[in-house]
Amino acid sequence: MIKKKSENFLKYKYLIIEIKHMWNMKAKLIPVIIGATGTISKSLRQYLSKITEKHETKELTKTTILGTAYILLKVLM
Repeated sequence: MIKKKSENFLKYKYLIIEIKHMWNMKAKLIPVIIGATGTISKSLRQYLSKITEKHETKELTKTTILGTAYILLKVLM
């Protein structure tokens, strides 16, 4: 999880810089990493509290598991 989190920061670093320059506004990366089996990072709740809209970890986990099941269904058929 820690490795994936750092990969996401590096991956989207330049996108955040572009957004800041193009629209002259603040931008911040909030990593939401959920594994295919529904595992979540320890800091997910902390990051979700920084977003103004309410998101529950239960909903995010359910969406991830359903997405994984859909991908497996398409691959195995």
